[in-house]
Order: sequence, then structure tokens, then C-alpha cells
Amino acid sequence: MRCRAIFMACLCLALALGLCVSAAGPAMAKDKVKAAWVYVGPIGDHGWTYAHNQGRLAVEKELGVETAFMESVSEADAERVIMNFARRGYSPIFTTSFGFMDPTLAVAKRFPNLAFMHCSGFKRAKNVGTYFGRMYQARYLTGLIAGMMTKTNKIGYVNAFPIPECIRLANAFTIGVREVNPKAKVHVVWTNSWIDTAKGKDAAKALLSVDCDVITQGIDPPGPQEAAAEAGKWFIGWDSDMAPMAPKVTLTSTLWNWKVLYTKLLKQVMDGTWKPEDYWWGMEKGLIDIAPLGSMVPEDVKKLVMARRQELKEGKFTVFKGPIKAQDGSVLLKKGQTADDKTLLSMTTFIEGIVGSAK
Repeated sequence: MRCRAIFMACLCLALALGLCVSAAGPAMAKDKVKAAWVYVGPIGDHGWTYAHNQGRLAVEKELGVETAFMESVSEADAERVIMNFARRGYSPIFTTSFGFMDPTLAVAKRFPNLAFMHCSGFKRAKNVGTYFGRMYQARYLTGLIAGMMTKTNKIGYVNAFPIPECIRLANAFTIGVREVNPKAKVHVVWTNSWIDTAKGKDAAKALLSVDCDVITQGIDPPGPQEAAAEAGKWFIGWDSDMAPMAPKVTLTSTLWNWKVLYTKLLKQVMDGTWKPEDYWWGMEKGLIDIAPLGSMVPEDVKKLVMARRQELKEGKFTVFKGPIKAQDGSVLLKKGQTADDKTLLSMTTFIEGIVGSAK
């Protein structure tokens, strides 16, 4: 399911071919669109699935699209759920977890006249496109905050799976931390789950026990936030604004605004121009951002973060630019060298400043 070797081989081929666009695709103008979403977690997770569902609700209201969704779908059950939506004529069908990639392709092959969009994957077909966001940009900004707020120089990161997406985000966060605080280290713990609240909370407690005084997470539910709040330590949220649940300790959160991309894709389906392209938008498109910084964040920290945020939105700053070294001291990016998308999407190595294994 998460075989890194297969991932990288297929990825390199896909990148070499560029965007996969087929004139024979399923796009046809529709007066009334029925769109469906398949979610890996519950819509009330305050994170990944919640953010996608807010996008669904927005397009349902603003575009008059009929929508349906299924939440808490396991990867093992994904094909059955996707198939059920396809048989009922939903198109497009948005599948919102990396592990739904192959099930999406399997169903799409049986329904060539329907449109499918898979979030975070790299495989395409004549009626399957992909979409994602450059969340590493927002992750970098939150790293700046963590690096300036820590007193122990130990920052805890509760991460999900050792796959390129999660490794890339942890690296971007660490780049931000080390830019403002070269002495700080980011301690990464894997839960091997996107949605296990108990595992997330236990992982955060373990990080707190070794003197980490800022906690962040790359999993969906708020278990790590609960642990940070109970310990009275700073926390940085993930996927949606988590401050309302623990306002006294939450410094900021990374944000997804899926409405902007779902609006574009559904309008294409409605006017018959949809094609199976790849979308990887960043801050410049408004797909990602950070939540308002808490009142506990000093003004000098806010000033730096907002300046960098503006530079990212204007394309004047690049997160992954050398010199950057790996954990073992080898050079990942030489001075002045910028990582291309192929490098970012196939990242499997932690950078200098991270404590923990990338495997």
C-alpha cells in the first residue's frame, strides 16, 4: 500500500510525462452536477477531513451542486464505497486520502464516462486527475514560530506515516525552526495512523516527557493538542484552525481552503471543460495558509512570519533552497540550489536538525 520503491518509480515516470490530459476524457457539460466525496476520517476531526468537508459545503451552497459524502472510510473498504457512488451516477468523485489511489483507479476503469479526482496521489488515467497543495510552505512558517517560542530547544512533532508527504512537511517545518534557532532540534515520532486519537496523544506525551516544550502534529485528530494543553505547553495545529479547542496554548495552525480548488474543478465539470490534470497549488492561489497567530506570540515573531508569508504568496521566497544537509551530514541541496517538484514529491530523507528515523 505504501511501498516507497513503487511510489518513486511511478512518480518519476509521471513527472517525466508531465500533465496527463486526454481529449477523450469524460468531461461533458451538465446542468446539474452530482458530486461525491470519500473521506478517510470523520467530518468532525477538526483537521484534514473537516477541512475537505468545509469545501464541500461551500460549493454545495454557492454553485448549487448536489453533494454526498461517506466519512471514516478505511482503505480496505474504499473501492466498495467509490463503486457505490459511481453506480449512482456521481461525477466527479473526490477521493481524499493517499491510500484511496488504487481503489479510485480500479473504479474509474469500470466507469470511463465519470470524472474522478484523487487527492495527494500520483497515478492518473483518462478520467482520473490528481490534486494537492504545497502545505510545506505553511509548515515552514509554523516552524519559524516554533523555533522562536521554544525555551528548551526541543520541539515535538507527532507524524503519521513515513511517506514522502509527511517527510517533506517535517523537513519544511525544521527548515523554519533552524532558520531562527540553529540550536533547536525537532523530535519526530510516527503513529502509523492518520486518525488514531489515542496514539497521537500518547506520542505527544512521550515527546513532552523528554522536555519538548512545543508540540505540533501531522495527524488528523486533536490528541496531541490535548496532551499539550494538559501539560501547559505550546501547540501548533494542523489542517484547520484548532485554537478554539485550546486557545491558551495554540500558537497557530496550518489551514486548507479547499473551496477555491473545488470551485474551479466543479465549474469545469459543469461547463464541460474538465480534463484529468494535476493540481499542486500553494499560498499564491489561496489553497493553504496559517491561522491568525495567538496573542501570546510576540510582535517580532509575528512580523517575521507575516513578512515571509507575503514573500511566499508573491513567489519571492523558496522553502527548499540550499544549502541543506541530511541527518547524516551529506548534502541534499548545494548552496543556491532549489529543489524541483520531482525532488519534493519523492523525498524520503530527513534533514539535519531532526531527531528520529525517516523509515
